[in-house]
Amino acid sequence: MRHCRYRGQPKTPLQHVLTAVAVNIERLGGLPPTEETPSPRPPTAFRTLLDQHGIPRSKSWRTLGS
Repeated sequence: MRHCRYRGQPKTPLQHVLTAVAVNIERLGGLPPTEETPSPRPPTAFRTLLDQHGIPRSKSWRTLGS
């Protein structure tokens, strides 16, 4: 993977990117699995403002027009 197949051609950067992707996938495959669940995100300032004033908020922005 250290030697480029295309010397001085526009395809060279593509080979570098694909090689980096392959190396990263290989590294991720060697990591031990984690059993921890991610912690919930803290509320945003806007969500806090809505909660303080008792304004209901929808679960998703997609449901606003319904």
